[in-house]
Amino acid sequence: MNVDKRKLAEEAGIILTKRSAKAYKKAKKIILSEEIRCEIIREAMHYFMQEWHDVKHPGLLAIACEAVDGNLDNVNDIGAALLLLLSSAHIHDDIIDQSKNKEGKLTLFGKFGGDIALLVGDAFLFEGLTLLHHYCEKLSEQKKKAIIDLTKSAFFEIGCGEATEAISRKKYDLSPKECLEYLKMRAAVAEAVMRIGAIIGNGNEKEIEILGHYGRTLGWLSAIREEFIDVFEPDELKNRYTHEILPLPILYGLQDKPKKEKIIGILRKKKITEEDAYTIAELVIDAEEIQKLKSNMQTLIKKEKELLKNIRQNQGTLEMLLRSTMEDL
Repeated sequence: MNVDKRKLAEEAGIILTKRSAKAYKKAKKIILSEEIRCEIIREAMHYFMQEWHDVKHPGLLAIACEAVDGNLDNVNDIGAALLLLLSSAHIHDDIIDQSKNKEGKLTLFGKFGGDIALLVGDAFLFEGLTLLHHYCEKLSEQKKKAIIDLTKSAFFEIGCGEATEAISRKKYDLSPKECLEYLKMRAAVAEAVMRIGAIIGNGNEKEIEILGHYGRTLGWLSAIREEFIDVFEPDELKNRYTHEILPLPILYGLQDKPKKEKIIGILRKKKITEEDAYTIAELVIDAEEIQKLKSNMQTLIKKEKELLKNIRQNQGTLEMLLRSTMEDL
């Protein structure tokens, strides 16, 4: 593995964390200052804000604003509101997927159970909506309407994506194409925040369109990358077999009948080991269809890089984020 390439995902994470820091700090302060009488709800809200935060979307919001020469001071309030809305979506998603662990830590659902997680998710939703409305009041009517419409549309789309996933559980004949469409729905928020960032930064119509298109592509590529990563995670793999749809590379592997029997046999085991996960990976990763998918991902990146030539700032950062989605694939 190339050393510089190995550092790409880490560098992307650092950049997004740095760009989202002020929005996260603001959102955290708002949540922790709420006077919640119920001790368990208060504890759960504090746990969530201490243990998890979305560095991706507030960071993209700031990068998009800066890309059109916008003032970064103008994005932190909207970023905090969107972060709370996304927190709600993530909490509800974990409940639906029965996901108890992520990245070595207990999720809110895993630590407090479904009832408390649902209530906290609802609290974050109302807090986020209230703040978004409040902060948008400071903007022109045109910008306010655009931001509200984009937010609503994006969250409706990811809701449809979750519904698609829910009705597709344990469908081992689910086509990779159907999975790719679902993953594209998940990219709706990335597109929305890039458009919103460009709008707040006073970008022109062409810039807003280019950055929105970029956001959808980046979100989609990132989601596909996560599908590959999940193949190598035993706990996540077992949870996806039990409660979700299988990772995209495995769906490709299931198209081959001999491989299908071996893969399903492993997935049915009570506990999947790291060795089991690597066995599955070896069965699916080198498939011809997987190589075509990777080639298509590279083509998408090249197209986005051409479009980014029309953007005033942050071309290098935006290109690097795209390239990070292909690291080690």
